[in-house]
Amino acid sequence: MLTKKIVLLLAVLLPVPAFSAGGDAKLDKADTDIHNQASLQRGARNFVNYCLGCHGAQYMRWNRMAEDLGIPEDVLMSELMITGGSPHDTMRTAMPADLSAGWFGKAPPDLSLIARSRGTDYIYTFLRGYYADPTRPNGVNNTVLAGTAMPHVLAHLQGLRQPRYELREVGGRSEQHLVGFDAGTPGELSEAEYDEFVRDTVNFLDYVGEPVKAKRERMGVWVVLFLLVFWVFAWLLKREYWKDIK
Repeated sequence: MLTKKIVLLLAVLLPVPAFSAGGDAKLDKADTDIHNQASLQRGARNFVNYCLGCHGAQYMRWNRMAEDLGIPEDVLMSELMITGGSPHDTMRTAMPADLSAGWFGKAPPDLSLIARSRGTDYIYTFLRGYYADPTRPNGVNNTVLAGTAMPHVLAHLQGLRQPRYELREVGGRSEQHLVGFDAGTPGELSEAEYDEFVRDTVNFLDYVGEPVKAKRERMGVWVVLFLLVFWVFAWLLKREYWKDIK
């Protein structure tokens, strides 16, 4: 009974781990840093400008985000809350679910917990994994999520890569397999600049998934130091009590 209570207590106190869910795709390291406030601010801007039109973050309030990321309220209202509303509102998309479902076949998911459910490496690789595919309704496909319904909204920044295939024998028949990419339509950003743009966006989604993560990690260092110091005093006290016992 005691063991069961301990397990339940740990389940409540310990953070939920983020799992990678990239299938067979090789995921690139996102290398995000939630302690980098400038990156989080850029990521918030990217999310509002390119994601919030279809995806929401319904568990995050505007004023909480502004306080955590050091964004003044006037900047929040004029540059981020472009659709109006109150700073106390949550970050919901303005697009009706039935309209978005009609466009994309299904309603775009809320992204509040996407970094915790999929992992930052998954999102980072996904946003960099688009390539031209004329057989798809949106004209693009993705190396991480084949057949994705999400259009490449960042195509003007990244450009559009052309896939390179090779024929392979599988089960007695020839099939085309994606083996690389050739230069296609160039984007407004260089490859390094686009990677940084995506990294900032993923960093912000990592923050949204657990706003207290940075504080928890900083506090964890002090907790460990306290336990180490306490262990020293506990060991000295134990030695004092047992010194006369043979």
